Amino acid sequence: MSGKHVLLVEDEPHIAEAIRFILTRAGWKVSLEADGAQAYARIGSERPDAVILDLMLPGSSGLEILTSLRGDATLAKLPVLMLSARGQGRDRDAAARAGATAFLAKPFANGDVLSMLEEIVTRAEAQRSA
Repeated sequence: MSGKHVLLVEDEPHIAEAIRFILTRAGWKVSLEADGAQAYARIGSERPDAVILDLMLPGSSGLEILTSLRGDATLAKLPVLMLSARGQGRDRDAAARAGATAFLAKPFANGDVLSMLEEIVTRAEAQRSA
């Protein structure tokens, strides 16, 4: 996935840095955003290949951001990996209803983030070319 760009929307600095490190080492360009209220505008201006989106954020929740993305014709197909410290079924269900491409509960293995991200981007690219 060399050269691909992901916007990581995560307000916990240690988690954001760990994910950024793993993805950068795998060849991803990683932009960071900690504020939910700013995330939607950054996604629109940066046009990343994918978004990793925390469920609980200051300013605007991950679900609110995801709902806005799915309602925007130019961003509706963007692959979104939703992260949550609350991995209960209702959070997974809410993320799926809002249109999350995939979901990971915290804590997670660093390799899981990378493999899930690469999987959803590969699948999105295949759908676009089909």
